[in-house]
Amino acid sequence: MIILGLVLFVIGLLAKIAILETLGLIVLVVGIVLMVLGSTGRAVAGRRHYW
Repeated sequence: MIILGLVLFVIGLLAKIAILETLGLIVLVVGIVLMVLGSTGRAVAGRRHYW
């Protein structure tokens, strides 16, 4: 999710498409939050890690 967020954000910046920038940032933040929660041992959606 983190890589997908970065790709969407960069494409949005290069193509000047605001919705892609916004979606990219949202996906990036969600991916980072899931990574942090999973790495601390907290169960995310019933799993210890989301990948």
